Amino acid sequence: MAELVYAYVSEAYGETRESSSLSFRTNFIGNTIMDFLTNFKTTLWATAQIFLMAGCGYFLVKRKTIDHAGLVLLSKLMISLFFPLFTFHQLITHFSFTAYQNWWIFPLISFSVTAAGFLLGWFVARVAKVSPKKDFIALVGFQNSGFIPLMLVMNLLSGEPAQRLYIYIFLFLIGFDLVMWSFGVWFLTRHKAGKFELKNLIASPFTAIVLSLILIALGLNRFIPEVILKPVKMFGDCALPLAVMIVGGNLAMIDIFSVDKRKAALVTLTKLVLLPLLAFSFILAFKTYGLIGFLILLQACVPSANSLSVISRRHELEDKFLNQGIFFTNALSIFTLPFFLTFYRQLGLLNY
Repeated sequence: MAELVYAYVSEAYGETRESSSLSFRTNFIGNTIMDFLTNFKTTLWATAQIFLMAGCGYFLVKRKTIDHAGLVLLSKLMISLFFPLFTFHQLITHFSFTAYQNWWIFPLISFSVTAAGFLLGWFVARVAKVSPKKDFIALVGFQNSGFIPLMLVMNLLSGEPAQRLYIYIFLFLIGFDLVMWSFGVWFLTRHKAGKFELKNLIASPFTAIVLSLILIALGLNRFIPEVILKPVKMFGDCALPLAVMIVGGNLAMIDIFSVDKRKAALVTLTKLVLLPLLAFSFILAFKTYGLIGFLILLQACVPSANSLSVISRRHELEDKFLNQGIFFTNALSIFTLPFFLTFYRQLGLLNY
């Protein structure tokens, strides 16, 4: 009966089963591509907003409205005041150990992402005979894990998913800051300093995260009065826009004209394409979908950490390749970052 109905409809519309099937496939592919482009446009626009804000810092430095000393001062205020207060307020007001019983896995995820980046960077640097190897590995292994992911979440998501991903990122930063400001500093400066300095860790946002978690664990966060929380929130709200402007300002101070094209292309390819593909393979293999999978992919896709430039400047290291790697991974991530995040959403993995 069904065959007769199908034959009748096909004849009425002048279609055969083969042409109908071909038409369906063509429409499906066309709709899939259109959906992808729509999602890509949304993600690209969210990424572009971040780079427009960074452009303000870039041109303020290029026009010498902000000089090197001013940029250093803003960076210190960012690291020691605004971002710690932003982190403190978000955790104190939105985090609880009851609601996030699996909180401890996020520092472990952070360690894993860093380790994967280091191993991939070491492998590519060894095969391609890149020098200096430690700079190449650091550019692949350490990412801008705080400011850009938080800004992207702010622009892409809303409501409960956005707030939950905020908390995931802060918990992720426990592991990242612990490694970045201890092992990371030692890794870059071991030929000069030779030992780990605890003050590097204490002066980072890591302290604010740990203090917040201690207060929450003891239940003392309930006794913090509004007269304190309100100004803390007002200062904290300055953190993300200022951080992105500082990123742009730092990029303006990088010499990109004497670049080694081979090394720059190699580190950009490794950081922005190979590492995200590795993360995507892990997510699909272990079915780590939803917001956690999105967090892993996001952290694998973002450009190299600007903190690497801060560390090299502070310890007076040769930082030409470091800075160029930071510049090119930031500049080109405006295309690679939306592509991978859109692909993740297009597969419906964000909704798991």
